[in-house]
Amino acid sequence: MTIEKQLEKLLPLVSKPARYMGNEYNSINKDLNGIKVHIALAFPDVYEVGMSHLGIKILYHLLNEYPDIYAERVYAPWIDFEELMRKDGLPLFSLESKTPISKFDMVGFTLQYEMSYTNIINMLELSGIPILSSERNESHPFVIAGGPCAYNPEPLADIIDFFIIGEAEEAILDVIDLYKSFKERGESRQEFLENVAQIPGVYVPMLYNVSYNNDGTISGILPKKDHIPSVIQKRVIEDLDSVYYPTKFIVPYIDIVHDRAVLEIFRGCTRGCRFCQAGMIYRPVREKTVDRLEKLAKDIISSTGYGEISLSSLSTSDYSDLKRLTQVLTEDFRQCQVGLSLPSLRIDAFSLELAKKIQEIKKSGLTFAPEAGTQRLRDVINKGVTEEDLLSSVRDAFALGWNRVKLYFMIGLPTETYEDLKGIADLAYAVVDVYRQVNGHTKGLQVHVSTSTFVPKPFTPFQWESQITLAEIDERQQHLKKLLKKNKNIYYSWHNGKISFLEAVFSRGDRKLGRVLKIAHEKGCKFDGWDEFLDFDKWMSAFKEAKVDPEFYAYRKRPETEKFPWEIIDAGIDKRFLLLELEKAKKGQTTPDCRIRCHGCGIRRLGDGLCEIKNEV
Repeated sequence: MTIEKQLEKLLPLVSKPARYMGNEYNSINKDLNGIKVHIALAFPDVYEVGMSHLGIKILYHLLNEYPDIYAERVYAPWIDFEELMRKDGLPLFSLESKTPISKFDMVGFTLQYEMSYTNIINMLELSGIPILSSERNESHPFVIAGGPCAYNPEPLADIIDFFIIGEAEEAILDVIDLYKSFKERGESRQEFLENVAQIPGVYVPMLYNVSYNNDGTISGILPKKDHIPSVIQKRVIEDLDSVYYPTKFIVPYIDIVHDRAVLEIFRGCTRGCRFCQAGMIYRPVREKTVDRLEKLAKDIISSTGYGEISLSSLSTSDYSDLKRLTQVLTEDFRQCQVGLSLPSLRIDAFSLELAKKIQEIKKSGLTFAPEAGTQRLRDVINKGVTEEDLLSSVRDAFALGWNRVKLYFMIGLPTETYEDLKGIADLAYAVVDVYRQVNGHTKGLQVHVSTSTFVPKPFTPFQWESQITLAEIDERQQHLKKLLKKNKNIYYSWHNGKISFLEAVFSRGDRKLGRVLKIAHEKGCKFDGWDEFLDFDKWMSAFKEAKVDPEFYAYRKRPETEKFPWEIIDAGIDKRFLLLELEKAKKGQTTPDCRIRCHGCGIRRLGDGLCEIKNEV
């Protein structure tokens, strides 16, 4: 029975059949007979999450520009459909051509979040592809991965054949060109891996030996052969204005997490928040021009019909020409009522004029991320905003008619005290007071306070720090709950501390964790980032069975001399710079935006002309 026939029988039995149907507007279908390289772009989460991810959108349309390359999509099947697949013997398949994933040349996973790792294993199993790279042979596709979590590839080193580190638009084409010649010459799988390892930005774990000290820390990661690079330098796109960007985005049949047009306005960040991995690994800042963005926006709306455009970046209000961009786009789309969404606003950059522009077509809630409740702690993390910044911004917004504000904070940041937690509550109450001052009442006001738990991430100044314990996480969440429950306008939510603990383990882990992942999967762990599916007891059992102590990775403060598992990767950030930032954090000293003055982070080493900052240290 064909996959199509099986689907006719099974899809009426599942909750959201459109997750598996394909054939959405702007999806791409090709004749497989003319294809030289067939690649499945896999996102290890459900369709609604994966379809919202910009990276996959870019790669999907970029690769399909080439007539002899066919990129298709595959997402993690939801629980109901997976059960039917296993009962019916239906292998995991691509959305476009309904081809079994095991028949592709390559399967490329996006590593957006550590808690999706068991989904990767589950998808490989559903595909009939061996989970361990060492068990794959010439008949199996190459399993590759990229994305922010690839900056510490070691927990997946036994599973992924090779990683692409950094921005993949150019690197993936280099890999595919090599694969075409490999296929034509009929070379072995091993020969291809040794050759692809020499492409800048490509890391092939099986070509490296890892050695350990007696205390369990890493003593070295060394290539097995002389021609294999000893350090993998991330790939960076130099000119963002000329790089490929799709305009014919796929329009889904069902609601997805971010169901709107996405316009990437720049990459990188100059702020230097000490907890933020993205702000470090995505350096340097590169912007697209307003003219380029206007054309892209018009083409996207024309080809999709979306009613909202989201301006995407790490810190949208840091775009150097944001005022003109919002003016241009609001004028362009006023008549057709296409609204603007500006996520990632910084408190200090939110202006009354910009707020007016946003609400001309569509008004939504506002989101700000003070991150910490006191100025002392905001200085420690180098957030660079004040309470006055926030209150001034919300005052302007309330005067314009807004009545919904979201405030994001972190708990467990280095040096945090209960006075800092009280500062979170004080700030929320101050926002309520501002609304009362502006409107004379608090009717209709909603202040949503959300906290996540600090996770020390690779390539940040806080990579040497520890995470607070699960007991401490619970105590601080309950303390905040008591502080915030006194006001009916304030709503408090928090991130599951057990998920944050596991995230810390895998974000800082080494190759020993590959066995933990395999055992956890065998015990039924999947969709671990979803509260309703996390089975923490199974995870603890998996660690015990693998003889791995998770607290070694999450709770241990690292000495400055320790060699990290991720040091095989060169993210462009000098370790000396990170250590200097750590020392400044301990002293409560801030580092100004690097657009004001260069602080010598090291990113210039990656190539002339990359970093736009002209001042010297």
